[in-house]
Amino acid sequence: MQTLLDALAEIVGPDNLLTGDAVHQRRVDWFTSAPCEAAAIVRPGNTEQLSRVMALCHAARQPVVTHGGLTGVVHGAVAAPSELAISLERMSAIEAIDPVGGTLTVQAGAPLQRVQEAAAEIGMQFPLDLGARGSCTIGGNIATNAGGIRVIRYGMMRQQVLGLEAVLADGRVLSSMNHMLKNNAGFDLKQLFIGSEGTLGIVTRAVLRLQPALPSEQCALVAVPSFAALTTLLNLAPRRIGLSAFEALWSSHYRLMTEESGAHTPPLATDSPFYAILESQGMEAEHDAEQFQALLEEAFEAELITDAVLASSEAQRQAIWAIREDIEVLVRTLKPMFSFDVSLPIPAMEAYVEALEQRLAEAWPGVARLVTFGHLGDGNLHLMITVRDGGAESRRAVERLVYAPLAEIGGSISAEHGIGLEKRDYLSLSRSETEIATMRLLKQALDPHGLLNPGKVLG
Repeated sequence: MQTLLDALAEIVGPDNLLTGDAVHQRRVDWFTSAPCEAAAIVRPGNTEQLSRVMALCHAARQPVVTHGGLTGVVHGAVAAPSELAISLERMSAIEAIDPVGGTLTVQAGAPLQRVQEAAAEIGMQFPLDLGARGSCTIGGNIATNAGGIRVIRYGMMRQQVLGLEAVLADGRVLSSMNHMLKNNAGFDLKQLFIGSEGTLGIVTRAVLRLQPALPSEQCALVAVPSFAALTTLLNLAPRRIGLSAFEALWSSHYRLMTEESGAHTPPLATDSPFYAILESQGMEAEHDAEQFQALLEEAFEAELITDAVLASSEAQRQAIWAIREDIEVLVRTLKPMFSFDVSLPIPAMEAYVEALEQRLAEAWPGVARLVTFGHLGDGNLHLMITVRDGGAESRRAVERLVYAPLAEIGGSISAEHGIGLEKRDYLSLSRSETEIATMRLLKQALDPHGLLNPGKVLG
């Protein structure tokens, strides 16, 4: 190992090969703050350096784990003491912006928020948005096919990537830096790396698709009397406004985030079974505001909502979104907490949540607690569960209760967070034998020695 580390230091420079305490003081898990246990952290400064690093690791049969912003929650960045971590933190440049073609070329280590700000500077927007925007990186967003709050309008990360560059397990550079919206010249190889969680190659650069900036934003928090009303509102809203986000909060979530924790002042009373955050984007503020107000009035008249608060300033908008995005309050209040990110048909959601809550109560009477919220419009729910025991046995028992019903209703064990180590054993609930066999075939073809993010996704 030391001979390899010495050779890697020559490539990236001694200051960019971290060992000992410099490694262990870094965390690899956002929820638990587990320390990094890798033998070393290698920090290449460009694609050429990473290519040389991987060529040496391939020759030495040295496994590596890629690190981005380390905001994932499925243990996808965990590295064993015998493995090396490859951090792309130095590869964070925004290389080019094309306002005519509507593209932005960026290195994989750039934080999402920086890309959003760069797009805004030329009057455009990069529409992917999630709570970890200040820390998560574009490479990580691509590797996990990130979702977030605007999927309902703009799609997942996959829809935002026109081209990318990746370093393969043997050090070869696969460059597919396409800038065009249409390119049907053979296989679209970039798709292999989007959502593959670093198991097929290490994404180093990307060409991202930008959207026109929509300066007019309307935002409201509404109280909803039933799940049927919630789904009816979801269907009505995009017919009346330029809907960009529709976030559903079960009462368990809204009460905890406001009156129970005291972390946020409740804009609305806490006695409704459901709440929703609606947001629209448009070009004409006055017209958009009228449309938004008309939607709320129509929803009131149809008894789809019982109360509403409309943000009249950016500060009020941020206060509404903070109730949805302040995950630290959930972690602190429910600790030890098990976090789940699932996807399922919208009509099945209410019964699924109710049945899960009942099963948890039966297994851990008086102790279990379920907090539910999510991106209702794209079928994605986040489930935060505590049974006041963070042990492995309890976790496995809770996982079975959460995941098993999904197979029966055509759901997925992962909506947007990936598989990592945490969900690997349940992959067969959401993918067929043939699908998994094809995944293994691709892994064998691109990484025959199993050096890239070993053990993740497929095991």
